[in-house]
Amino acid sequence: MKTIYAIVALLLPLCVAAQPRFVPDTELIKLGDVLFQKPKQVTFGFTNRGNEPLLITEVHPSCGCVAVSYTGSPVEPGERGTVVATYDAKMLGTFYRDIEIVTNASDEPVYLALQGCVVTELRDFSDGYPIDLGNIRLATNYIEFEDVNKGDHPIAELTLVNAEKTAFHPELMHLPPYITAHSEPESIPAGQTGVIYIELDSEKLPMMGLNKTSIYLARYLGDKIGESNEIRISAVLLPSFSDQTPEQLARAPQMELSTERVEIGPFAGRDKLTATVHLSNHGKTPLQIQQLQVFNEAVSVSLGNRTLAPGKTTKLKITVSAHKLQQSQISPRVLLITNDPQHAKEIIYIDVKH
Repeated sequence: MKTIYAIVALLLPLCVAAQPRFVPDTELIKLGDVLFQKPKQVTFGFTNRGNEPLLITEVHPSCGCVAVSYTGSPVEPGERGTVVATYDAKMLGTFYRDIEIVTNASDEPVYLALQGCVVTELRDFSDGYPIDLGNIRLATNYIEFEDVNKGDHPIAELTLVNAEKTAFHPELMHLPPYITAHSEPESIPAGQTGVIYIELDSEKLPMMGLNKTSIYLARYLGDKIGESNEIRISAVLLPSFSDQTPEQLARAPQMELSTERVEIGPFAGRDKLTATVHLSNHGKTPLQIQQLQVFNEAVSVSLGNRTLAPGKTTKLKITVSAHKLQQSQISPRVLLITNDPQHAKEIIYIDVKH
């Protein structure tokens, strides 16, 4: 009997642990200024971080001024869903409205909230600052450091405008060791612009070629990381040939591409299309493709041989997914890092026809 009790005791925590978990990208969205009688729609993304399907069973806005729709089907573990809220903006002045979310993950509901101010005249920042984070607008959410050599410390500028009624203190989250940042001014007054200076320490980059990471702009105290406040950063670290002798350089490999720009499309209902580029070595020693990477997740590549003897040719196949391409603003490209001193870095540009 004691043995049976022991087995039950061991199995009980496993049963309890099997449950869904509702994790929102953010619990509060600051809308900034909202134009009077112009409904404003926002999307709360969430992820099921549990190990059982997650189901939203009830949604209760705190006011009839908020209409809500949501993912009604079960969300599998690791998958994402949305709660879409529309504020009717029929009353002038500041507002704070919450939404009660009831799920099968817990007896306790989760609360999401909207905050902003309804005004009769709206300042238009959309031309210069198209990335809308609600209370903050960015000129871009993608920063690229090109052709970085070991020892370089390039600096990029991320410009933003504060659409809040109060001052905003920019704070970036999840900075990797090779990125530092500071803003000027440190506190951006209401309605004013500021700059976040992002500095790259090339000595701390983890690898040669394309290094990609994401950092996140906190829109308010306690903000979480998510797709809505993500800023993507890429840096291309080049190999160095400074230690090679003139004799070695004279016998170096020489890469030649059949084209540096490929055209793909139109898709005409197909999800994936493929193009082929030929790589040749016209040098005197083997050509090594040390890194083969893509800037956009919609692009995948396969290469016949990463090491080419002199006089040999291989095929590089480039495949583009139409579905993934629509979800990204990053231009589709393929990066090659080689041991050819004259072509240490080569980029193949992808033109997509619609």
